Amino acid sequence: MPSAPRTVSESGLYHVVARGNGKQFIFNDDADRSAFLTYLERFAQADDVQVIAWCLMDNHVHLVVEDQSQRLSLAVGSLLGAYAKYFNQKTGHVGSVFQQRFFSEAINTDDYLLATVRYVHVNPAKAGMCPASEYRWSSYREYTEGSGDGICSTALVLDMLQGPNGFVELCRGGQPGDIGFEGVIKLSSEEALEMAGRIVESFGCPDVSAVKTLPHAQRNEIITALRGNGLTIKQVERLTGIGGGIIARARAK
Repeated sequence: MPSAPRTVSESGLYHVVARGNGKQFIFNDDADRSAFLTYLERFAQADDVQVIAWCLMDNHVHLVVEDQSQRLSLAVGSLLGAYAKYFNQKTGHVGSVFQQRFFSEAINTDDYLLATVRYVHVNPAKAGMCPASEYRWSSYREYTEGSGDGICSTALVLDMLQGPNGFVELCRGGQPGDIGFEGVIKLSSEEALEMAGRIVESFGCPDVSAVKTLPHAQRNEIITALRGNGLTIKQVERLTGIGGGIIARARAK
């Protein structure tokens, strides 16, 4: 079945996610991460795509890009193809390195752009790795150090936030339930369970199954966080024992 056409962003801004095929790691060491960034810079320049933000995780990559020439698919396809060739030659891996189709989502408002940039940079903290400010493999320091030697075009976001201090506050203010950006990339049952465990722990709840016993306001806050981080209503229902109707109404508040 052919893939549905990608939504064209009115602003030219997109959130892009590329994941390892079968959840495999796509980076084994810092040399791999450096190689990916080299390809990212090369193909972004070649196809006139501006990189607004980036974050390299073990088995996936987040990018925020501006594509006014509608060359996003070409640029990202070339990037992933070049890196996959490098990775397979280095490791002896055979077969696809990335999932067949990368995820992209249009960003058409200033608020959504800032929320996406925040989400991309706090990804290491959401994964329990380290604070965003301490993670080496993202564009966080390009925004805070302002050397001008990085990959990103930071001016758009920094102008909106009135400089690096505003960016720091933006990332510091992120909450578990702000926005989840997994789009059509669905969480497996194992991923949903792992994500749910981290989220309820961040709210001081001992276990996912205990959410239904909490006061309604706290319960709804956690439900919103679970839904905001990619869990479906059915997944939340199965993990918490809370009815789907309650989950849907909590999400809407």
